[in-house]
Amino acid sequence: MLKFFYSYSQTRKAWLLLAISACILEIIALYFQHGMGLRPCVLCIYERIALFAILAAGLIAVIAPKSTLRFVALILWLYSSWQGLKLTWEHTRLKFYPSPFDSCDFAVNLPSWLPLNHWFPAVFEAYGDCIQKQWSFLNIEMSVWLLIIFIAYFLLAIIILLSQFLWFKKNNH
Repeated sequence: MLKFFYSYSQTRKAWLLLAISACILEIIALYFQHGMGLRPCVLCIYERIALFAILAAGLIAVIAPKSTLRFVALILWLYSSWQGLKLTWEHTRLKFYPSPFDSCDFAVNLPSWLPLNHWFPAVFEAYGDCIQKQWSFLNIEMSVWLLIIFIAYFLLAIIILLSQFLWFKKNNH
């Protein structure tokens, strides 16, 4: 199994698949926002940024999947999926266990050198409430679906990372 992930991680097809999956999720998020009129909250925007970073990781590795760019992309993918996992965990916790003493921010807080919410407000501006339940599918809230998605991204990134070292180590003995 590690051999499969190791060899597959060195193909453009694999990294393009990662980028396309994140892109599809971004398109769905934009449809929810602009097509269905759902209002994204601050945590939704941060989760969206984590997905864009996973998309970027896929595109970085597509350039040269057999080079060290693959490791740069893998680190970005791992970090972004971990951050997304933490954000969706917090988002899910706020939705299912609301407290008057615990809420998300009222505005997106991005670094001054990357004010995405000012550059692209239609994509990165938050004007919804984190605890408001707006959409569910199969009786599962959107934040839980995102939690599942980020868990899958994170676990797959871990497996790919382990295959880079364990498969290489196994072949050297």
